[in-house]
Amino acid sequence: MKVFDLACEHDHAFEGWFGSAQDYDTQLARHLIECPMCASTSIRRMPSAPRLNLSGASERPAADRSSSERGLVPQPSGTSEPSAVALAPRELQARLIEMARKLIASTEDVGDRFAQEARRIHYNEAPERAIRGVASRQEARDLADEGIDVVSIALPQALKQPLQ
Repeated sequence: MKVFDLACEHDHAFEGWFGSAQDYDTQLARHLIECPMCASTSIRRMPSAPRLNLSGASERPAADRSSSERGLVPQPSGTSEPSAVALAPRELQARLIEMARKLIASTEDVGDRFAQEARRIHYNEAPERAIRGVASRQEARDLADEGIDVVSIALPQALKQPLQ
């Protein structure tokens, strides 16, 4: 099994697991590999160090790792205390994906009927529930003018399906 670090044309980083390097090349040539964030099929391999699984070896506890290894970055003021809110890019991406999946799991997709359904809920013509869907900028402005709060969040299409 080969595990490659990959990235799309928008620099979204992710892993790909392949039976061999040839399997990767074949799937890449056929545009079968797609970014889980944006669904782009313009993919490239990123440099990566090999990972060795040695029997009896274990990862060092987080307390023994440096701040940069834990995904923390020193405060801009020059103090040695790391900021708990600054995350490494991979950790940030993982948290955003987790948040998007929770959002998808806890809302009803009403598609392009979003503006109409939001109005129906606001005016008590439909049961109150969390919805998501698609609205044009003008529809979103019209909803805001009516006092209906909406939040625009770009959800990658790939997250609406299970990822392996």
